[in-house]
Amino acid sequence: MKGGFYIRLAKDGIVKNRKLYFPYILTCICMIMMFYIIYYLGFSADFTSVRGGDMLQSFLMIGVFIIAIFALIFLFYTNSFLIRRRQKEFGLYNILGMGKRNLVKILVWENILTAVISIAAGLILGILFSKLAELAALRILGGATGFAIHVELKPVIATAGLFLVLYFLIMLRMIFYIFRLRPVEMLKSENVGEKPPKANWILAVIGALLLAGAYYLAVAVIDPMSAMVMFFVAVIMVIIATYLLFISGSVALCKLLQKNKKYYYKTKHFVSLSSMVYRMKRNGAGLASICILSTMVLVTLSSTVCMYAQTEDGIQKRYPHDITMELTSDDYSETEPYKEIVSDVLSEYGEKAENVEEFHFYSAAGFQYRDEFRLSMGGYSETGTGEVESIRSVYMIDLEDYNRLTGENREMEDDEILLYPFKTDYDYDALSIAGCGTWDVELLDRQPFPAGMAQADVMGLFFIVVKDLPVIQQIEEYRNSLVEEDDSLFLAYIEESYGFDLPCDDEKQIEIYNTILERIGALTSQEDGVDYPHYFIDSKAGGRADYIAINGGLFFLGVLLGAVFLFGTVLIMYYKQISEGYEDQDRFDILMKVGMTRKEVKQSINSQVLTVFFLPLITAGIHLAFAYPLISKILLLMSATEEKLLIMVTIACYLVFALFYVVVYAVTSKEYYTIVSGKSK
Repeated sequence: MKGGFYIRLAKDGIVKNRKLYFPYILTCICMIMMFYIIYYLGFSADFTSVRGGDMLQSFLMIGVFIIAIFALIFLFYTNSFLIRRRQKEFGLYNILGMGKRNLVKILVWENILTAVISIAAGLILGILFSKLAELAALRILGGATGFAIHVELKPVIATAGLFLVLYFLIMLRMIFYIFRLRPVEMLKSENVGEKPPKANWILAVIGALLLAGAYYLAVAVIDPMSAMVMFFVAVIMVIIATYLLFISGSVALCKLLQKNKKYYYKTKHFVSLSSMVYRMKRNGAGLASICILSTMVLVTLSSTVCMYAQTEDGIQKRYPHDITMELTSDDYSETEPYKEIVSDVLSEYGEKAENVEEFHFYSAAGFQYRDEFRLSMGGYSETGTGEVESIRSVYMIDLEDYNRLTGENREMEDDEILLYPFKTDYDYDALSIAGCGTWDVELLDRQPFPAGMAQADVMGLFFIVVKDLPVIQQIEEYRNSLVEEDDSLFLAYIEESYGFDLPCDDEKQIEIYNTILERIGALTSQEDGVDYPHYFIDSKAGGRADYIAINGGLFFLGVLLGAVFLFGTVLIMYYKQISEGYEDQDRFDILMKVGMTRKEVKQSINSQVLTVFFLPLITAGIHLAFAYPLISKILLLMSATEEKLLIMVTIACYLVFALFYVVVYAVTSKEYYTIVSGKSK
């Protein structure tokens, strides 16, 4: 046989099975387009001139890896639907004298045609939409670019190469599948199905226990750092539990429903439930995949949207003033030269400092065990508490500075402190600092003084107000005395914070900041025998771009990945409806011939489809609700602390996704009904 004959058969096979192939090819095109866009943006030269562009590109390269892995799993999974549907057709070819080698040639050409169409269309659309995506990303960063479309060779080669490899692997799988089956098995593939599985209560119980354990981890974790670690453990547990419950647990549920005579012995329930339990093992895996993908879409979008919405609020908390200086020395009174430099620079630029805040504070890291705080790890293993989980930082000021900053007029005894736990909890009435003393604790309901660096702390910390400066000096001296015994410690001193705002725009603020930095650097480099204080200077305008790049980059990547996961969800739902429709067609045709009306058939279909396809949506909502505590604590690490906003965004994302899910259900269920009822469009 000539090669053209196989090409024609392959083309006819795709066209005749367009209900299966066209959605598959369309999804492949969209996935290739997304991969190209993300890869292109990851290397785009336009981002190099924008502040924060390099950070955004690092996030995008993570997205490249995620989409590559997802594409491999997803294309293999969806291709199994195509193979199963074509078995009877290939069986007929084989009976009519076409050998398996000839069938393989048809499959190879089908795969080649699919690959060529998908890769070519995906790259063309990717190139066309890459400029739109680039404009959107640069708008998030506050940059600008022209409207000319650039075609980069590296993303084209990488995209084409990756998907050619994926299609080659799929082709090998198809060849292996064909050679493994016998002609009789292919002819009867649609009628054989799977044997009715027994209710495996052991796997169902294991799934329930795993899910309960994952939910417990989600709601029981207190500090954000542990939440970051537990999140990945909980995700793996939820995925395994979801598959076990949908495969084994769903069978057990069907068995229980069959025992309920009032429910089971009704026309619409009897037929649909019997059909479901007959093939529930295969249905369960598909439904679990829909549930997991739906949960991934919801978690990805809700968290990244929330972070992006709180970008400006996070910037204000991370940078409480336009310019902040933290000055450290053995004698913390030697800071006047720095302030004089600031005053001179502002005068040169014709600006005046506003909202000036000055105070002394002390910061140190240590280890918390219940109501005790230790400034070193010595002897800490006796507590039986993990070292990493117990790390806390403390930020201390005295009562005089606190009253001046807040406008209050509090009074305190020597054995009292005010405490505000940040990114952690504190449930005790007293606090002991090992080697320094014990104080009664009064909890504050808000942060007592500005500390921008505290926003970057990932382990949790305590803001503490003590009666007077000598208390802080005592703690400072004791901790520094431990440095000789513990080489993991470093000297820490009381610092002076000097922060102020400027009425000018960001560009001028950055110029002022750079000038101050240059002048102070020149001062400290002088060889005049003076031991100048250590200094750290922060600029809100300078740090804004990086902050926007982090939140904006995650938001942009979240939207793209959410779209990819959504494509997967829709296609799996569609294939489930189509494949089930063809498998149920003969069964419902027989039922209609023995007296079942079209109305009863439709009621039975609705009962089955509603039961099967809304279960993943409901389960995804439950997963999302229990994941919320973990997500909120992880976002707390990234300074996204507005809990009400996160709740609103999460609910809104779920409702929008549910609406989209209903639309997809309506379209696919109509297609299912058309197939099983034998109607033609």
